[in-house]
Amino acid sequence: MSESQGCNEYNWWSRRKFLYAGGGGLAAMIGAPAWLPKVAYAQSAATRDVLIVVFLRGGCDGLSFIVPHGEQAYYDARPTIAIPRPDSGQNNRAIDLDGFFGFSDAMSSLMPAYTAGDLLAIQATGSVDPSRSHFDAMKFMELGKPRDESIFTGWVARHLLTSDPSDPNPVLRAVAMSEALPTSFQGGPQSLPVQDFGSFGIGGERDTNDERIATLRMMYDQAGDLLRVSADNTFRTIDELEAINFDDYQPADGASYPNSGFGRSLESTAALIKADIGVEAISVDKGGWDTHTSQNPIDGGMAGNMADLADSLAAFHADMAGSVNYSLVCMSEFGRRVGENGNRGTDHGHGNMMLAMGQNIDGGRVLADWPGLEPGQLDQGRDLQVTIDYRDILTEILVNRLNNSDIASMFPDFTPTPRMVTS
Repeated sequence: MSESQGCNEYNWWSRRKFLYAGGGGLAAMIGAPAWLPKVAYAQSAATRDVLIVVFLRGGCDGLSFIVPHGEQAYYDARPTIAIPRPDSGQNNRAIDLDGFFGFSDAMSSLMPAYTAGDLLAIQATGSVDPSRSHFDAMKFMELGKPRDESIFTGWVARHLLTSDPSDPNPVLRAVAMSEALPTSFQGGPQSLPVQDFGSFGIGGERDTNDERIATLRMMYDQAGDLLRVSADNTFRTIDELEAINFDDYQPADGASYPNSGFGRSLESTAALIKADIGVEAISVDKGGWDTHTSQNPIDGGMAGNMADLADSLAAFHADMAGSVNYSLVCMSEFGRRVGENGNRGTDHGHGNMMLAMGQNIDGGRVLADWPGLEPGQLDQGRDLQVTIDYRDILTEILVNRLNNSDIASMFPDFTPTPRMVTS
């Protein structure tokens, strides 16, 4: 098994995109589910941040991102893949953050955002659900409540369903940079997957585009109300997105995005936000984290994946400085085991890390209720414990930066613990 292959379940999910299949568009047309409380809309829509959700699919190794270099047990458990201590003198050593935690050297491009106080590193976080199945862990994390099969809308969708639009007449409130809507966005109003903005629109030859659209408009004008309204919104969406020159977008402040799929997606995200067409939530995925074999977070495959993530986020941070307020969260379905396996990789674990970035994130620090990595301190004797529920982080951003206090709708049966995530 090569580093990029991952486990059989992850390979199957990556090929089929099963978590994204079906249901999103239909749920969006139907609207709010019957159990969703009827609530007053959130106040001051114009002051809300744009929400960006970056999902690291495959179960990233958070101990290689935010390195507990102050704990000897980390080095004992990982004789060949541990990130060297900041004072080791070795190449690619960790960058100290607070005397105990450090960033991997591959994450060095994020230090300007961190020192500016716009980036918060969160360790020993994740879902309370104990599953080590990619499918289940992603599904229940994005639904916002573990093991409840009655919920079919995502937590971002329910945020939008209980918030008035930031634009009084939006054509689009949420965009997923993917083939289909992720679970967290499924059921949301005016939500659309767009994998490539450059090719978005009606298929066919460019020189007959206007004629074909005119024909389609005429056809749908004669249809029933539901189809006509849906078609009108589709045509408006095409017009709005075609008016944004994604191909010639010029990032601000000399920001330079990596020429990678993730880098291009974040560059398009910045262009979309600055176009100010009413988009309130955007999702971007980055895969390749199922590192059972030859993980190599120091100078190999995982290090390169982390560097691409960090460089893209750093470019976005520079590009968006002084622009539209945003709150970006980075998460993954679960972490990896503390101990490396016999193939110099790590198997599915539990506790993980998160990143939160934005102009109003209380960053420049590591947020952790550190449980320790000694054998007796591990979850089931092998994993980092989850001591900060990922919903604690999301709830504070939703309440304080997106002005939506309807926690019961977004995260049913959940009582958050304050973590002081936003400033």
